[in-house]
Amino acid sequence: MKKSALLALPTLTLGALALAAGPATAADSWSFQAQLAPVNNSTAAGTAVVDVTGDQATITVNVAGAPALLQGMPYGHAQHIHIGGQGVCAPPTADANADGVVDSMEGKPFAGGIAVSLTTAGDVSPASGAVADRYPTGDAYNYQRTVTLDPATLQALQSGNAVINVHGADPAALSPAAASAVNPMNPALPLATDVPIACGQFVPSQMAMPGGPADTGVTTPAEESDLNAAAGVGVLGLLAAGAAALGLRRRATQRS
Repeated sequence: MKKSALLALPTLTLGALALAAGPATAADSWSFQAQLAPVNNSTAAGTAVVDVTGDQATITVNVAGAPALLQGMPYGHAQHIHIGGQGVCAPPTADANADGVVDSMEGKPFAGGIAVSLTTAGDVSPASGAVADRYPTGDAYNYQRTVTLDPATLQALQSGNAVINVHGADPAALSPAAASAVNPMNPALPLATDVPIACGQFVPSQMAMPGGPADTGVTTPAEESDLNAAAGVGVLGLLAAGAAALGLRRRATQRS
């Protein structure tokens, strides 16, 4: 029995070495945030956060300073995550038709196309980009919804190529040309409903973790040195244990 145990010790030591050298598994949770700044001479601003676990994304949007009413009714403000462009909010110079505003079509080369429609219920695909009755309403609102995120949108968020636009300008603040135009995605609505009023670029954010900072997967030179030193000490200890076990094994063999 003793001889079998001694023979097993070197094998266990080598197994421990293999475990110590094994790679860590990749995290499957991420968090991204955007600061919503006014665009197109609006007063709207706010924040947006996307918390991702696996393919599930909880999206939180807080907005204030938006127009409250449209034609006497609560104003539904379309909001979307855009990808596939330059990953930036469109500048005023993108106003190609010189009507005084940068609408969604003019801003597409910068922000990209719609990836997720942040509706209050139902479909969240680009097909719901201009629905009139499934977006938050009012001059200030807090929105939160969990949706399934496709790989392309997650990759865009991770690479800094995702933008959020909140739409719905005050028609009275538009030029006559813009005020009389229609929404390019839904001609039954005025262009004002398409005009972005707040925009922000998503960037990675630190996720709350008790007892220390978030593990970003990036190791600094100092941290790498410390980790290598600790690993070296552990390996030396395991090798010493293996050598001692081998010595005991040899002595046991000689006695037998």
